[in-house]
Amino acid sequence: MDLDVHLPAILAGDTTAFARWLAGAEPSVRDSLRSFAAVIDVEAVLQEALLRVWQVAPRFEPDGRPNGLLRFGVRIARNLAISEVRRMRATLSDPSTLEVAVEPTPPDPLLRAAITDCRDKLPPKPREALDARLTSAGAYDDDALATELGMRLNTFLQNITRARQLLADCLRKRGIHISDELAT
Repeated sequence: MDLDVHLPAILAGDTTAFARWLAGAEPSVRDSLRSFAAVIDVEAVLQEALLRVWQVAPRFEPDGRPNGLLRFGVRIARNLAISEVRRMRATLSDPSTLEVAVEPTPPDPLLRAAITDCRDKLPPKPREALDARLTSAGAYDDDALATELGMRLNTFLQNITRARQLLADCLRKRGIHISDELAT
């Protein structure tokens, strides 16, 4: 489908028309960034590219071929991604190896048992703060978690820091170095 059917309304500043165009264009723009996924924040680049498309859409002049605005959006996204790669001085992944890179590896049961055992040995307040953060899985910010636990934000953050340090120390005593585990 040629998404340029929405172009006259977009050129007139119709946000609903742009939303319809966006719903059709977003998967293609996202897919064009696939080879960058291992080295940059593709979601951030995608958001920035679509915002730029909206900003320049009133001045866009179609070339007569189908999906002109979509092709323009893909070009913006890829140029932003290339700039981000250069900024980070990173290298692109070969798209054929990308699937292998994102396949999850099964958790190590011995590592999991060591982490659980060390977590169980934490003092009550640091453990309570760490458990709250892990249980929320990012659904709540630290301020909300601190309030729920009856802690001030600073106290909550100090307990998190203490829990992480004690956990790392306990694991290190077992011969497990966190930096080594995160690198694999």
